Amino acid sequence: MHGMRFSTSVPNDPDTHDDFKPTNKLENSQLTLKDIVEQDVKDNHVMIYMKGDPEQPRCGFSSLAVRVLSEYRVPIHSRNILEDPELKNAVKSFSMWPTFPQIFINGEFIGGSDIILNMHQNGELKEKIKATPSE
Repeated sequence: MHGMRFSTSVPNDPDTHDDFKPTNKLENSQLTLKDIVEQDVKDNHVMIYMKGDPEQPRCGFSSLAVRVLSEYRVPIHSRNILEDPELKNAVKSFSMWPTFPQIFINGEFIGGSDIILNMHQNGELKEKIKATPSE
């Protein structure tokens, strides 16, 4: 019976120790989501919050934004706002912009697909992306 105690009582059970609890439960903390948005924008020279992802955009505006950005052959980092309504709200609060997609270049909020299309057409986007530090 003594040996049974050790096989049924596991002191290092991952479900009971705080160090092993999942750390990705972001839904409950707006501050944490804000931190994630800040980190995304800071760490990725081209960051887009969009409906879908660059390989499969889920709306015409997101698709247009990806097509324009792809012209510059730079890595495009993205998050799908359809997967997380709380993230969507955190991004809106961060940028103070109500619609998606939202494009950030070199840590700066640029705008949506209409704005980057206009910047692409007048040459501003090329300058903005060229000024972005390479990874």
